[in-house]
Amino acid sequence: PDAGVFEVDGQAIGDINRGGWQRHIAHVPQNIFLSDASIKENIAFGVAKEKIDEKRVYAAAKQAQLSELIEGLEGRYDTLVGEQGAKLSGGQKQRIGIARALYNKSKIIVLDEATSALDYKTEHNVVQSIYDAGKGKTLIIIAHRISTLKDCDKVIFLKDGEIYCSGTYNDVVHSCDEVKKITKYGKL
Repeated sequence: PDAGVFEVDGQAIGDINRGGWQRHIAHVPQNIFLSDASIKENIAFGVAKEKIDEKRVYAAAKQAQLSELIEGLEGRYDTLVGEQGAKLSGGQKQRIGIARALYNKSKIIVLDEATSALDYKTEHNVVQSIYDAGKGKTLIIIAHRISTLKDCDKVIFLKDGEIYCSGTYNDVVHSCDEVKKITKYGKL
């Protein structure tokens, strides 16, 4: 953009305060970057090993529905994930990304297809846990599965890069012709 102002809570965000504002945001993409390090180090990514708050790691893992899996591993939180998480499934990698966002106590969490590799039950539990942990946070969830969005305050349905319809989950599912057509055929 070459005109206008980007504001958050009435404060213009610009060159001087952009970095500080960005530190409050966590982005959890569909494909998570994992370093060839331990689960603990990947959850607390960017924190020096000796400064990792293990209680926060455990709490974040529990909220991301990972703690049971980790406790079953021989090395537990010190288990190495392998290069790019080679020793983990897609869903496990996504949950580490979600745990990372929760560990960092970000005020804004952007989940960009962050639960796409999870089965329905695990996705439901993870999303519910994120909602519970997200009290006082802004969650922006990008999803193809509309059921992921059922507890959102506002749903915005995009088609061809434009806002096609928006409202509550029920508004969009029951009133938006395009969404009704897609959900009828099980595509969403």
